[in-house]
Amino acid sequence: MNILIVDDHPFIIQGYKNAITRYKPEKFEFVIYEAKDCESGYHLITNTDSIVFDIVFFDISMPSYEEKNLYSGEDLAKLILEQMPNCKIILLTMFTEFLKIKTIISTINPNGLVIKNDLTFDELLFAFNKVIKNEFYYSKSVLEMLESHENDIEIDLFDKQILFHLSKGTKAADIPQYIPISLKAIEARKLNLKALLKITSGSDIDLVREARKIGLLF
Repeated sequence: MNILIVDDHPFIIQGYKNAITRYKPEKFEFVIYEAKDCESGYHLITNTDSIVFDIVFFDISMPSYEEKNLYSGEDLAKLILEQMPNCKIILLTMFTEFLKIKTIISTINPNGLVIKNDLTFDELLFAFNKVIKNEFYYSKSVLEMLESHENDIEIDLFDKQILFHLSKGTKAADIPQYIPISLKAIEARKLNLKALLKITSGSDIDLVREARKIGLLF
């Protein structure tokens, strides 16, 4: 069974390897590949001579590979879904914002999703066991967030488009060129977004920064 681990911390990779190699050694033989960032991960996944991976472990936060528009473990997960659709994906993250977690689940639908603060040696083995058995595994903090809707923020397509254009440096006055609503409506939506994100005062840059932080914008 071929395993790929991508994380920018060597000691984390070693910890995963120690756990994996102790999982039912009498039944499984694991070949483990490792990468330290989006670039090295990309080359392992897209190399035409590459082994087909059965399970991958991706940290969400890692050095980007801007040349290929890969900025996180989420982007690598999307890439491997295209290249190896039967590969099982386990994502690990320090993010604890509900909307970010919800976005990861809706866009990637990983077989495993683990908040790193939940992670122990036994927890990693338990997650690995679940995924090998074609089951899904969400760590305790993920389940608690999914069960709670206190932090749930829903925005519509126009709001998403406004955030997108603001993130690209477009002035609010110019956004009606791209979105079929008035400048007055755009300003009203901006105020609503700031209220939703609890931004009491601040510029469009602050709005974009907070939206990106909680997963409304990538």
